[in-house]
Amino acid sequence: MKSNNSLNPLYFQFTLFVDFGPLRYLFFSLCLLLYMTIVSANIVIILTVCLEKSLHQPMYIFICCLSFNSLYGSAGFFPRFLMDILSDTHLISRPLCFIQMYVIYTYASFEMTILSIMAYDRFVAICQPLHYHSNMTFKMVTHLVIFAVLVPAFAISFGLFLTVRLPLCGNKLHRLFCSNWPVVLLSCVDTTLNNIVGQFITMTTVFIPLFFVLYTYLRILIVCRRSSSEFRGKALQTCLPHIVTFVNFCISLFCEILLSRYNIDEMNPFVFVVLSLEFLIIPPINNPLVYGLNLPQIRRVIFSFFRRYGK
Repeated sequence: MKSNNSLNPLYFQFTLFVDFGPLRYLFFSLCLLLYMTIVSANIVIILTVCLEKSLHQPMYIFICCLSFNSLYGSAGFFPRFLMDILSDTHLISRPLCFIQMYVIYTYASFEMTILSIMAYDRFVAICQPLHYHSNMTFKMVTHLVIFAVLVPAFAISFGLFLTVRLPLCGNKLHRLFCSNWPVVLLSCVDTTLNNIVGQFITMTTVFIPLFFVLYTYLRILIVCRRSSSEFRGKALQTCLPHIVTFVNFCISLFCEILLSRYNIDEMNPFVFVVLSLEFLIIPPINNPLVYGLNLPQIRRVIFSFFRRYGK
């Protein structure tokens, strides 16, 4: 399992998969159904926003970006996961492991950045309505989306580069997918630099956007307290889907961050598996349901499409 001229293994082995015998086909079918549901639901949102001109507005463009990101993150996880459910070996090559790691981490970082940008969009719309159209122009939206893509991409690339260069003395990953810190723990050398850089990247891509969203909604709350009950009701209606999505993703992501540093031997394997998969499964299916069912503008267009093409 090791190359001739280095300590680095050619493959990693996922050790959390259990042989369920014939039941594996049932689990495979259920997970495949879930993946198809995620793909279908997010494609519906993307097509709805792209085809309906009335939805070519900043908020809906950002929702479309979330759906694109859900497809991207799911594609980095589900195909390999479905293969492993049916496999007996659960081996992944070193390059594919790092590619999966990059996709999953950029998915998480991009999701967090887009959610923070959406909070800013709601802040401008509620607290500075007269300046909304002058501030949230198409050019500004484009710049914000590019920023949301490039910053996580460069940050994750740098952190991953530090991991790729490490000499590794083992190949067993106590996970269901490739994760950075478990790979770092396999290193034969000091990993202080990786730890520092990893914490810095987590701070810049997770906690700074988190604090920005909390600050933004604090400002929105202050404005709502000084306004009429009708204004507060409209503000809540437009912010509630974003709040639900943001809280859901934060809980899921924090579970993954904590579990990546947790000693799995001290936790029930089933609980560990459920918590570690939450941020890859729940947000991609939650986002289109929340926005598709709770925002009347999107819901109305979706139902009209179904009625038009269902005849």
